[in-house]
Amino acid sequence: MRVVVLGGLGAWPSAEQACAGFLVEHQGFRLLVDPGYATVQPLLTRLPASAVDAVYVSHGHPDHCADLQPLLRARVLPDRSAPALPVYAPSGSLDPLLAIDESGLIDTAYRLHGFTPGDNFGVGPFTVRTWSLPHWVPNAGARFTAGGTVLAYTGDTGPSPMLVELARDADLLIADATYVDEIPDRHVGFLSSAAEVGRYATAARSRAVLLTHLWPGTDPDAAVAAARRAYSGSVDVARSGLLVDLPA
Repeated sequence: MRVVVLGGLGAWPSAEQACAGFLVEHQGFRLLVDPGYATVQPLLTRLPASAVDAVYVSHGHPDHCADLQPLLRARVLPDRSAPALPVYAPSGSLDPLLAIDESGLIDTAYRLHGFTPGDNFGVGPFTVRTWSLPHWVPNAGARFTAGGTVLAYTGDTGPSPMLVELARDADLLIADATYVDEIPDRHVGFLSSAAEVGRYATAARSRAVLLTHLWPGTDPDAAVAAARRAYSGSVDVARSGLLVDLPA
C-alpha cells in the first residue's frame, strides 16, 4: 500500500500547501481520501482525473471535500461517457457541494454511496471500517485494510475512546493534529493536538504516525516534538508530495 500526501493543512490552503488530502494506492486501485481545498492540482500532476477509482470523504467541511467538485468536472466535461466515480461519504454531507453546479452538469460523473459513521463496507481491494468521531458535523474516522496492511485515518476529531480502537496496531495512523498542545476553548472537544495524538498512538501501538490538519502557520517541528513526548515510533507531518510505502 502506498500513501501519497496531497496536502496537510486544516481550514484553508497556503500558497505552498493544500488542505488535507491523500491518494491511497493498492494493487493498481487508487482511492482518494478527503479531496479538500487545493488538492486537485497536486493530484492531477500525478495522474489524470479518469484514473481515480473511488473517493472517501470523512465529513462535509470544505477543507476535506471541496475539490471533489472540480475533480468531477475534470472527469465528465471532456468525456460524457466516462464511468461514474464511486464516492463514499456520510449521508447528506456532500449535498451542499454537489448542488452548486447547474442542474445536470456533473450528475453522471459520480455514484454517491451515503453511509452512517460506524458502518463497514468494501471499496475496491479495501475493507473499510468506520467510527463516529466527535466534530461539529458527522465525521467518520476510517480504518482501511488491504492485503494485511492497515491505514487508520481520523478525519477531524476531538478526544474519543474510539481513537485507540481505530488506531490499534495500524501500520500508519494519519491523525488530526490541528494544534501542537493547547487547544483554544472554542475548539475543545472537536479538534485534536499533536500531544494528544502521541498519547493515543502509544496506547494503540500504532507503528507510525502522520500528523495532518495542522493549523496554517503551525511549526511542523513543534508538532512532531509534541507527539514524540508520549510516542516513540516514527512521526512525520503530512506535506504535499510526501510518499509513504507501507509493508504488505
